[in-house]
Amino acid sequence: MAVAAVSYFNFRAYIVPMTQIDFDIALDDELRGDLELARAALCLDEPAASQRVVVAMSGGVDSSVTAVLLKYWGYDVVGITLQLYDHGEAVKKPGACCAGVDIRDARAICAAHDIPHYVLDYESRFSNDVMEQFADSYLKGETPVPCILCNKEIKFNHMLEAARNLGGVVMATGHYIQSRPADETGASWQLHTAMDDSKDQSYFLFTTAKSELQQLRFPLGGLHKSSVRRLALAFGLRVADKPDSQDICFVPNGKYGDIIERLRPGSVRAGDIVHIDGRVLGRHDGIIHYTIGQRRGLKVAVGDPLFVIKLDARNNIVQVGPREALLVNLIALRDVNWLGDVSLDDLPLEGLDLRVRIRSTRMPAAAKLFMEKGQLLVTLDKGDFGVSPGQACVFYEEDSQGTRVLGGGWIAKTAVS
Repeated sequence: MAVAAVSYFNFRAYIVPMTQIDFDIALDDELRGDLELARAALCLDEPAASQRVVVAMSGGVDSSVTAVLLKYWGYDVVGITLQLYDHGEAVKKPGACCAGVDIRDARAICAAHDIPHYVLDYESRFSNDVMEQFADSYLKGETPVPCILCNKEIKFNHMLEAARNLGGVVMATGHYIQSRPADETGASWQLHTAMDDSKDQSYFLFTTAKSELQQLRFPLGGLHKSSVRRLALAFGLRVADKPDSQDICFVPNGKYGDIIERLRPGSVRAGDIVHIDGRVLGRHDGIIHYTIGQRRGLKVAVGDPLFVIKLDARNNIVQVGPREALLVNLIALRDVNWLGDVSLDDLPLEGLDLRVRIRSTRMPAAAKLFMEKGQLLVTLDKGDFGVSPGQACVFYEEDSQGTRVLGGGWIAKTAVS
């Protein structure tokens, strides 16, 4: 099928000639049930044909299934894909997000299903809002999570604006997370974890604002990944077996230092590796090569295992010590996004019981959230090892079986109370 390139809203667009799509597919009872769950998650009451839904398409199996399901249900579907960076090595590398092959896959899915497709050139915005902050965060001795920043600044900000400009009543994505109206009025929405715990992406989406929730839909949040791949096969999608993205898109080889050296030339300096008792044990070639809790690759030894306890960017020191020195139970937060029902100013003096997740791979742990002299603090009931500034601390409601996401914040500093 021929595809014509046009300019529209400063996007590079590929408009597919209108054809009638005949979905001749066979679905078993389990997949039919999954389709019902996915469609119910849209919460769109008007006739499907009268509503335009814009789909954020990464070129992977999840967003591709999302777009094709919406087309199958009869919605007026438009696909948009981001071009975020100079692809370089990532063009041919499987497991990288938003690379050249992903744009081609998204375009092909749309062409095969009569879906207009737009490529949004956000390289400059991505560089300024994500990559530059990533480099600065590492140089400050933090452990940044750029995927969260990308979701906040690019995907659920600029991309949502583009969806509105394209006439979308909502924007749908293939993320594994659930949203639902807080009540029958639909005036406010809540964010909940995915049905598939192994694929839940709530940690990476905690910055989603209340105002954005009403305009976002996550039809796959109630499905298991295995079901999504079965649906992709049933619809004959070319990406049915495509690997999930795993790498930071602009660091396809995993060498963070190379990116930081390129963005901030001359900023990485060698310095001392110092034990918490004050002994100088060796030299490092830049604090950007270390993270809190790291054990391997320290190139120093004192007999007992050593871990990175602190990164002192001001004095360019990597501080090491025994594992027990990593334990903290008090976290100070910055740039908090709150999705709860009560104001943060009205938190109980004794603190609000909730659960928090500090790493995407960990289960949420019991904690309290409270305000002290204008500073939001979290106390961990059992403490944790290897908590680093720059990481996210995501909140989950205590009395909703831990499924409701209450927002979160960025870790500014840690301590032992």
